[in-house]
Amino acid sequence: MAKAFASQGDMTEKQTSFTEIGDGLWAFTAEGDPNSGVIIGDDSVMVVEAQATPRLANKVIEEIRKVTDKPISHLVMSHYHAVRVLGASAYGAGQIIMSDVSRAQVAERGQEDWESEFERFPRLFEGHESIPGLTWPTTTFSDRMTVYLGKRRVDIMHLGRAHTAGDAVVWVPDQEVMFTGDIVEYHSACYCGDGHFGDWGDTLDAIASFAPQSIAPGRGDALVGPEMVTAAIENTRDFVESTYRPAEKVVARGGTLKEAMAAVRAECDPKFSDYAIYEHCLPFNVARAYDEAQGIDTPRIWTAARDKQMWAELQG
Repeated sequence: MAKAFASQGDMTEKQTSFTEIGDGLWAFTAEGDPNSGVIIGDDSVMVVEAQATPRLANKVIEEIRKVTDKPISHLVMSHYHAVRVLGASAYGAGQIIMSDVSRAQVAERGQEDWESEFERFPRLFEGHESIPGLTWPTTTFSDRMTVYLGKRRVDIMHLGRAHTAGDAVVWVPDQEVMFTGDIVEYHSACYCGDGHFGDWGDTLDAIASFAPQSIAPGRGDALVGPEMVTAAIENTRDFVESTYRPAEKVVARGGTLKEAMAAVRAECDPKFSDYAIYEHCLPFNVARAYDEAQGIDTPRIWTAARDKQMWAELQG
């Protein structure tokens, strides 16, 4: 029997959690759905990742209001994907921050990504009528920038390509806590359809070099304590390498995309098949790995039509 397209078969509401991962630092998680982060400063709040819709953003805001009444002044987007950014209007933040590469990707492929992800994640886009349009940053940076929330310093950095070309991480040095976006996941499949396999490991090394005491990953539980942080980083590395290596070997011998899919399944299914959104991600990941192994550096733009064609070929 053909598998339901992407996450169309996953319509069960997820249980959310709001976990303190440092003094005034929180991770909003939802059983493998996209996470958000919260940084409480002296006078205001920074939110990391907006969620897919204002409806979902309001769930984050409800949790924030349980711990502080300070205004939300800053919103940071780790990258351009629709499920991360389209809820931005709910926060009323005066500053919306992305890397300059991510802003360029909104311009290049933001609308196509919105239409693509709308089809992939129907549950996340319930209430989509309230989305006012594409989310554009008010502020961008190239390598790094620093924001002061009163005396609290927050460093926003591009450490390298991984999940996308423009990935940003957020570092709070007074607590040694990092918000990594989808560069790091925990018991959730990495979505690699717009990724850079060859760079991802170096970017993980850069994150590890900060020796974070805690991490809010892109998906999955909050990572509290160095042991859990290290395990998640290495598990993410294993997922990425286990996806790319088999596809690379298939390309090297002139094999087909379907052969790459079979090879990646043989490597990944035994280790990761119970991870959140695994079946959803797998064909997108294989298609991108196959392209990168052929020397295609810039990921091809996913559209709703391309999604369905690829799915029918690889996951039908």
